[in-house]
Amino acid sequence: MRWSVPICIALVAAVFMSVSLPARAQFKEEAFTQSYNDDTADTDSIATMFSFKEFFGGLSHQNELKIGTLFAGSTIFVGSSQIYNRQYWKLPVIYTGIAAGVGSGIYLTSQGRKQGSDKLTLAGNLCFAGAGLVWWASLMDGVVNYRPNEFPQPGRATLYSILIPGLGQVYNKEYWKIPIYWGGMIGAAHFYSLNKVNYERFRRIYKEATNPDIPYTGPISAETALYYRDVYRRYRDYSVVTFLGVYLLQIIDANVFAYMHDFEVSDDLTMSLSPAVICPDNALAFSPAPPAGVGMRIGFRF
Repeated sequence: MRWSVPICIALVAAVFMSVSLPARAQFKEEAFTQSYNDDTADTDSIATMFSFKEFFGGLSHQNELKIGTLFAGSTIFVGSSQIYNRQYWKLPVIYTGIAAGVGSGIYLTSQGRKQGSDKLTLAGNLCFAGAGLVWWASLMDGVVNYRPNEFPQPGRATLYSILIPGLGQVYNKEYWKIPIYWGGMIGAAHFYSLNKVNYERFRRIYKEATNPDIPYTGPISAETALYYRDVYRRYRDYSVVTFLGVYLLQIIDANVFAYMHDFEVSDDLTMSLSPAVICPDNALAFSPAPPAGVGMRIGFRF
């Protein structure tokens, strides 16, 4: 009698295995390797992420452009977004602003070098920055005026975050995230500045301590200066990586939560367990069709 329980368990397991064996091999390997006629596979492929034919076809209004394709093309072909959006009157403003900034910058910086004037050089650099600002404004204008304008649009949220950190979160109406990302970037920029100053300081001390032509009598030895120079250089590099990491994270966050904006969140967290008969219904995956298998079905609701 003491062996009755193990024997019963073994018999039940054997019966369950015998009825479940057909279900273990119900899918043929070819079902996962064969090609299907999916028209979306080519359009979503990385190889065709940017197509010049599609881009210039969109500019001639022969086809619609995805916002990512339009943005990528506009970074090189300035004013493309305005052409696609049929806002042609903005083109002279953009081209004039960029040409004036670049031309003035070239002239002022060349005069500053000839005359040795730091003020002229600074003014030339400000002109270059102004031209870059006009270029940036043309990209932002193209994203804002892109049609269709349905909400939410993950591509728009992503580009907003690329152009202005935190703007994608504003678009997604997740304002509470802005102080987190801006705090991370400001903190990283602060530590970058602090570590850069200390790095330059100990590098200068190390150069003075190892210069054989100048007697050095400072309180910090060359070995100590070398050690702290390397430490602060490493911390400076960490600050750059942190800044870029936070910047990239807020772009990803804007994209993901724009996609998940309509995701249903329910308080009903349940699990159901029931027996089921596995009956394959995809004819492409079976040749010949195997017998049905018996198993358990688990359902989750969240």
